[in-house]
Amino acid sequence: MSEVVYEETATMIAAGDLQSFVPFGREHCRNHPNAFNLQLRELQPASELWSSDGAAGLVGSLQEVSLQERERESWQLRKGCTGVKEDEFEEELYTAGNMAVWSQGSRTQASSVYKAFTVDSPVQQALWCNFAVPQNNNDAEEVEQMVCIVQSSCINVHTVTGKDFISPLPFQVSNVWATKFGLLLERKNAANDTQPNPPGEPLPTVFSILHPLDEIAPIVCKPSGPFEGSRVQYVSDSNMKIVFTCCQPSIVVSYDTVQGTHTVWALRKVTHDERSMVLRCPTEPAGTPLGLMASGFLASHLRNASHLDSPGGSGGSGGLGSAAGISSAFSSPLHYSALHSHPSRIMTSSPGVHSRVHSPSISNMAALSRAHSPGMAAPSFSGASRFNTSFHSPSPRGHHGSLPSLNSTANESMAMPEMEPIIPDLCVEQLWSEAVSAGCQREMSSQASKVFLTSDLCESHYLCFLVESHQHLRCVKFIESNDVTQLIFPSVTTIPAKDAAPLQNIDAMLVLEACGSLVIYTGITRVSKVHLPSPLSHSISLTNHLPYLSTPVETVSTPANAGSRHIHRLNEDAMPSPVSELKSLNIKQHETSFFEDFSFQQATPYILSLRDPVCNRVTLELSSGVMLRICIPEIATSELVKKCLQAIRFILPREVAMKVLVKWYNIYNAPGGPSAHAEWSQFVTCFMTLMGYNTERLAWTRHLQFEVPLSPVIAAKKARPSDGGSDEDWDYLLASHYHRQINSQPVCGSVDPNNVPVAEKEDPFSADSPSSSSMKLESSAPLFPHIPALFGVLHLLYQELQLDELHRARASSLVCLLQQLARDLQLEEYVDLYWRDYPSLISCFMERCIIDQAAIGQMHRPSFLSSDPPCVFNWLSSCLRGEASPPFPYLPGICQRTKLLVLSYALYIIGDDNAMSTNVWKYLLKLSAGQRPRVSEPNSRRQSSVKVRFSSESLAEQLVVWLTSQGFTLKDLESVPFGVALPIREAIYQCREQPSSDWPEEVCLLIGRQDLTKQAHKMTLAKSKASVGSGFSLVPPASSEADEEEDGMLDIIHEVTGLIWSQDLRIQEVRRLLQSSRPVRVSVVQQPEVSDHEYIEEKENKLLQLCQRTMALPVGRGLFTLFSYHPVPTEPLPVPKLNLTGRAPPRNAMVDLNSGNIDVPPNMTNWPSFHNGVAAGLKIAPASQVDSAWIAYNKPKSPELANEYAGFLMALGLNGHLTKLATLNIHDYLTKGHEMTSIGLLLGVSSAKLGTMDMSITRLLSIHIPALLPPTSTELDVPHNVQVAAVIGIGLVYQGTGHRHNAEVLLSEIGRPPGPEMEYCTDRESYSLAAGLALGMVCLGHGSNLIGMTDLNVPEQLYQYMVGGHRRAQAGASRERHKSPSYQIKEGDTINVDVTCPGATLALAMIYLKTNNRSIADWLKPPDTWFLLDFIKPEFLLLRTLARCIIMWDEILPNTEWVKSNIPQIMRGTFDPSEDINMDTMAQAQDYITAGACMALGLRFAGSANSDAFDCLYEFAKIFMKMMSFAGTAAVGAQMGYYNLQTCLSMILLAMSMVMAGSGNLKVLQLCRFFHKRTGGEMNYGFHMAHHMALGLLFLGGGRYTLSTSNSAIAALLCALYPHFPAHSTDNRYHLQALRHLAVLAAEPRLLVPVDVDSLKPCYALLEVTYKGTKWYNETTVELMAPTLLPELHLLKEVKVKGPRYWELSLNLSKETQHLKSILVRDGVLYVKLRAGQLPYKDDPQGWKSLLATAVSHRNSGVTAFKPEAISTFTSEPALISFAEFFCKTSEGLKSREDSLMLFSAMLYECVTQECPEMLPTYIAIEQAVGALRQGDFQQTFPLWQLRLVVELWDGRMLRGLANKHDTLLTSEFLPVMKNAVDVALDNWLKDHSSVVRSYMRGEVLSRDAQSIMLACFLVYRSIPSFRNTQANLEGCNSFADLLLRSSQLGIPLRDLLRLVPILLSSASGPQSLLFPLQAFST
Repeated sequence: MSEVVYEETATMIAAGDLQSFVPFGREHCRNHPNAFNLQLRELQPASELWSSDGAAGLVGSLQEVSLQERERESWQLRKGCTGVKEDEFEEELYTAGNMAVWSQGSRTQASSVYKAFTVDSPVQQALWCNFAVPQNNNDAEEVEQMVCIVQSSCINVHTVTGKDFISPLPFQVSNVWATKFGLLLERKNAANDTQPNPPGEPLPTVFSILHPLDEIAPIVCKPSGPFEGSRVQYVSDSNMKIVFTCCQPSIVVSYDTVQGTHTVWALRKVTHDERSMVLRCPTEPAGTPLGLMASGFLASHLRNASHLDSPGGSGGSGGLGSAAGISSAFSSPLHYSALHSHPSRIMTSSPGVHSRVHSPSISNMAALSRAHSPGMAAPSFSGASRFNTSFHSPSPRGHHGSLPSLNSTANESMAMPEMEPIIPDLCVEQLWSEAVSAGCQREMSSQASKVFLTSDLCESHYLCFLVESHQHLRCVKFIESNDVTQLIFPSVTTIPAKDAAPLQNIDAMLVLEACGSLVIYTGITRVSKVHLPSPLSHSISLTNHLPYLSTPVETVSTPANAGSRHIHRLNEDAMPSPVSELKSLNIKQHETSFFEDFSFQQATPYILSLRDPVCNRVTLELSSGVMLRICIPEIATSELVKKCLQAIRFILPREVAMKVLVKWYNIYNAPGGPSAHAEWSQFVTCFMTLMGYNTERLAWTRHLQFEVPLSPVIAAKKARPSDGGSDEDWDYLLASHYHRQINSQPVCGSVDPNNVPVAEKEDPFSADSPSSSSMKLESSAPLFPHIPALFGVLHLLYQELQLDELHRARASSLVCLLQQLARDLQLEEYVDLYWRDYPSLISCFMERCIIDQAAIGQMHRPSFLSSDPPCVFNWLSSCLRGEASPPFPYLPGICQRTKLLVLSYALYIIGDDNAMSTNVWKYLLKLSAGQRPRVSEPNSRRQSSVKVRFSSESLAEQLVVWLTSQGFTLKDLESVPFGVALPIREAIYQCREQPSSDWPEEVCLLIGRQDLTKQAHKMTLAKSKASVGSGFSLVPPASSEADEEEDGMLDIIHEVTGLIWSQDLRIQEVRRLLQSSRPVRVSVVQQPEVSDHEYIEEKENKLLQLCQRTMALPVGRGLFTLFSYHPVPTEPLPVPKLNLTGRAPPRNAMVDLNSGNIDVPPNMTNWPSFHNGVAAGLKIAPASQVDSAWIAYNKPKSPELANEYAGFLMALGLNGHLTKLATLNIHDYLTKGHEMTSIGLLLGVSSAKLGTMDMSITRLLSIHIPALLPPTSTELDVPHNVQVAAVIGIGLVYQGTGHRHNAEVLLSEIGRPPGPEMEYCTDRESYSLAAGLALGMVCLGHGSNLIGMTDLNVPEQLYQYMVGGHRRAQAGASRERHKSPSYQIKEGDTINVDVTCPGATLALAMIYLKTNNRSIADWLKPPDTWFLLDFIKPEFLLLRTLARCIIMWDEILPNTEWVKSNIPQIMRGTFDPSEDINMDTMAQAQDYITAGACMALGLRFAGSANSDAFDCLYEFAKIFMKMMSFAGTAAVGAQMGYYNLQTCLSMILLAMSMVMAGSGNLKVLQLCRFFHKRTGGEMNYGFHMAHHMALGLLFLGGGRYTLSTSNSAIAALLCALYPHFPAHSTDNRYHLQALRHLAVLAAEPRLLVPVDVDSLKPCYALLEVTYKGTKWYNETTVELMAPTLLPELHLLKEVKVKGPRYWELSLNLSKETQHLKSILVRDGVLYVKLRAGQLPYKDDPQGWKSLLATAVSHRNSGVTAFKPEAISTFTSEPALISFAEFFCKTSEGLKSREDSLMLFSAMLYECVTQECPEMLPTYIAIEQAVGALRQGDFQQTFPLWQLRLVVELWDGRMLRGLANKHDTLLTSEFLPVMKNAVDVALDNWLKDHSSVVRSYMRGEVLSRDAQSIMLACFLVYRSIPSFRNTQANLEGCNSFADLLLRSSQLGIPLRDLLRLVPILLSSASGPQSLLFPLQAFST
């Protein structure tokens, strides 16, 4: 055992203030209304109580009631885990009775309840646990935070996101533990487990639940030790108790009750081999086969838990019979031999002494009593009894009354060995075990009462467990490696302790010693005692009982050190303690005090225990029951001190580092210690003292000490109220460094005359110092040997601070310390460097201390401390100049900024692609730590989720992506000095111009493209959670007028439609045409001869005609308002009513159809109201939140609205929400037998499950299709229309799958013959058509590749259906059905083509869609002889032409020639009058063929807005309109027939609106409006439906949607636009009306809406859309003004937002279209960002107002013409506007600075025109630096460094030529002007003061005046190296030529060398040789 390290014994630190602590949950529970209910329930008789809770068993109930009498409370605290770092808070989980309360509170905010849970039975335990929820798409797991509340019978799990689960427990649980993977459950063991069991195996005791929905699975263990070969087996040792689990690292600590040892296990997922090993059936040594039988038995028990053990009653919680294998007889060490003497049975017991299979316990797996199952003990079952439990109930009645059915269950279970075993999920692997304590049992340690992990200040980790019986804490050190199972446990240390608690964020732990004092340890190093503030003594009221000490504080906290030592007789000599000489005294003094101490502590409260540590706060529990919360101070608060401590810890060996840190902690936190601002001074004093300096002697450190006393004793005394000290103080004083120094140092050193400062008068300190003697360093000081190493790391830290504007102020404090060390180590180059950085500061320091030559040998000089000091600015500068430089040293984990910038320069300036990966060593020299090689570099920066991928990206892109991956943000960039940051800003500027569209959010933020960030942000939001209306959504404005509400089209009008159609009110017009909720105007003039009665009839007839139109409107309205509304879940969906009344002018009298004057067809409104419901339902957007309850909630009360609801259900299916409807409700609706509801539901469900082959839906549909039922099944009376809907449903669900069975059935259904009893006789056409359409959908686009269907001869069969012929014999199942022919319809054995032709034609068209299969297409050609033409209905010609054209998809061309080419030759030529040509036939055939071709053209170019296709169709529309106008005349009318013309015209109109879908084309709108007005004559319901569908398609979804031409879309359009429209509103003979709505399935969102990212308003933006090349056209680019509908994405190569108004942004679609698709689905919002100096198109359509427009006309006078007041007209950036306001306007006070105002205006203008407003601070900084240099008022040379870097970057760019001028940031005349100003200022100074430079080069003394400051500026800016080594180079240089030759050695850039020539040459020829520059400073 390694011993405890005692560092400082008697020091003490002050704790923060005490607060009394009461768990917040207790308060809450007291006020909770449930408390009353609890009392009531206790009064109920026990039996009722339990039966009400649904549990069973009386025994249990009695026991539970006794538990409820006393309410147990418990609570636990943890650090709050929300994403917010800044605000730290605590969370508390409190349980009492039936409640669990989760509350949160912080120092700034009072606690509040976050969640409170009440459960049915008393809470046994509540804990937080994170479950990993596997994501469906990939292996990534998402961790969900949950709270688990354990009751006796189940665990309630509540997630933070609001899901609740209940996991029933199949056994009694003694404890539950949270782990990294999920929960561990320990089974409760019964009392009588000790007796040996029949041969067999014990039951598992530890189980895991990985997710609340998963099964409970046993855990397996992999032991180590003598039975290495033993197999992996279940954890089944009942002596093993879990005492601790931890997530990071994933370990479990267990305790063995028999041996008294603790063991550490690694917990991990089971490997595949281990799983199979446990589940295999190896034969046991005893010869009984073990395995599946047993596991099956276990499984049956876990699954039949309900039979076996009602978890509520613990009547079932019987003992665990076979618990420990051969139980305690074998497991105690005394019987070790017994084990070896039974080799055959070793495997049966848990494996051996050393490797006990430890595991948590879970209770009573399956309560099987031996009394009930005699078969159990039989040897044949020994394998099975592996999971057998003996059932010994605590109650005497247990055997009889409790579980009578057990016997039968057991035997049943035995009879089902086929039960599959439960697969284990987790495995524990033994890592470490305590040594078994030898000797008598009494010494055996008891179970650890507390286990925790802690780490010390040097990052070692310890696992500590507190053994209360021995009153000590065992600390086991462990070393983590990447693999959890590889933790190494090198050593164990014991610390005497009564209690302990870890303090996480200060790397320490608080130990309560036996005598009641609190001590802080870091790891196993004792730091100090804790001085408790006075409130404790008041609350303990100790002040009056002080037996032997005078100070109250000491009473609480002194007796610790000696007293505790006395008890444990620790070896005092082993402790490096200053007290050791006084050992005897100590012990004597405490002989008495110790017992006295304890006796008096009985009377007064003392600290009993510590609990609930969170961060650095912990609760003290006093013996009086009071609890106090105490806060332990941190190790440092100042950033600089923290950084220095980090560096010290990094470089020093661990023991030394620990000493320094402990010493510092004590000094810093001494009671009554210093205020925070003195922290740095205190640190310097402490640090230098530890290095051996006498800080009293050094003038500058002496003045630091005005607040900090040297001796720590004084600091400790300050806080003491009385003066009586104790002996310990004296011991401490003797041991202090101060004492040692006073002894070892002569008071007055030898006075060296050379060391007297020259400028005695100027030295402010000289008067105070007794003599400026040279001071020696104390070489015995602990840090003395490490001074060079410490100097090295602090120098690197100084370089790091220089790179951060926010920390630079601290660098000047650090430089004082560094210069002192540098002088004393005689590193003159370093002193020179510091002087150059802070000339005015360093010149003040003169003193130096002497280090003995002898002592120098003790110092370790690290290799990285080179004579040439590393200077990061120098390195970057040489990088910019293109010179090679050695790698720059850095401290991993501390100098992150250095590393970042050095590598950035390497990548971007040097252009090394591998700088970040393989070539890091070229640029960075990583220091190795003093302690040990690190496992990995701790990355202290926040790592972002950006993956770095380097492809062919430019350097700028690589740099930006890499910086982001390092967690670098814009905020960080602001703190980088302006010169250093310039290249990074430049890279950002380049990337901003042309960003890649798929960069993650962080990168977009860095390059300042908020538009992209917002887009990425929305993207990530959508991935994580489908949230509705997040950020910007296109919400329509609320309308004011009441009458607007009810037409159902309110949601369409919003900003976006206003942008798309800004010039006119076409949306309003469409809304007027489609509204059906107001009465129509019936204007009939009463002729004189018409009687009043007749007039009324006339009016009503007119109204009936108008109603035909009104009833057809909803179909169009549904398309118009598609997906435009997000319903409110608490309100029903508003459905506009279908108004069929009229108003007659002039008196506005009501006209009604129900007056009985005219005959109105019955059921006229059934279908229209169905359509109305669909239209209302289609408004709901797919992204809305709709659930089953809301759907049911919309069900209307009145039966007449049932049809509407049926439509609503269908619509929900079309927008995908019907999948949420519970199966129960679906069943409920279908059993009602309402025809419409069934149709809507079947079509809806199948649309929602499009192409999924979902089995449950298939079953649902099959019930409604007789052909899919077995032939013998009972005939269900399914209405015909429902059958049609079901058949189409099959087509939808199996769309594109080519499912053979369904295809076969549908094929035969096309020609289904009528049955004998009138069945299948009415409306056969629609059924046959539906079967054809469904067949087409199932085999959609498969063409001839129909797998496995060759024997069906699908195309031939369809051809036969199309042209007629003999009916084939029915094969297969349907033969039975069609035995006898129909008695009504005599068809004979030929096919009735009139019925089967349409379905077969369209089936062929869909199967061969787009396949360009010419042979099939030729079947569909119209006949080429007059004779044959007479046999075909003209309508069928339309279908055939359509079918043929869409099969030959690629041959469709958008011109009239192509359309005409479809008409057969014989009709096109001249006619021979002799032939008997039927002109009617010819004319009709010609028109129908034309219409069919137009229809195909419409499908081919659907949604493309192709102008050629549109023009072509418009031509034909005009031709037909002309024919219509002649239709009245006899000639044309007789030939054509009005009906035929109107049909063809409707089809052409639909084709046009398909092409122009969503675009709102005016010409089509005019046509639609023209037809809308025609209501008389033959304009029936169907034509109106067609025209208004065309209108709806034209404005699809309010212009946000358009049509797709994918196969499935074409199929949907064929169903919806079938060219035979209903004649009246109840007509479903040829085509089911409901199918008209399937057009929705072809709609896809393709509207791209640019939204300004600043104002979040939609705006105009110019898009450039590039099409991929195809065989019809080459790659082309078109410009569109967005918001616009994009073409289909698969045709596009890229979409780009074009300048100059907005930042460019390109979406490349050649790689993947997913990004753009997701944008379009979510409202199509594309965020764009206005460039500075530009106005949006809306305000400035021509672009004349923008700033650049004025600038271009007169280029140079741009700046002068620019008025700062005008800035608001061309930029919206608030920062720029206020800059113009305050810095660019002349006001009274600034009259004098006219020129700088001009300059500021010029800068602002430049930034805005150059499009980089963020450069403004850089411009100002440069200007300020130059101004300061001119006036010569610099304190430090830092700005000149930055100027130099800027100039060097610029020079480098200029040298490369101006080719890439647009890439650079500082392009204007500004930089040359500034550069020139600097040159002039420095040259003038050089002219006047060249002597100063010479004397510097000679190393002469420098005066401390402005000249030295200017000299430093000059040297820095001119990059002149330190002249230590130039002397050699200048030897013999007497001419300019020599100097040039050596310029490369000097390392001075040429242009700077020229300025130095006169000086260099004169100094080289000068007589005096150069001395060390050292004298310049010190003499």
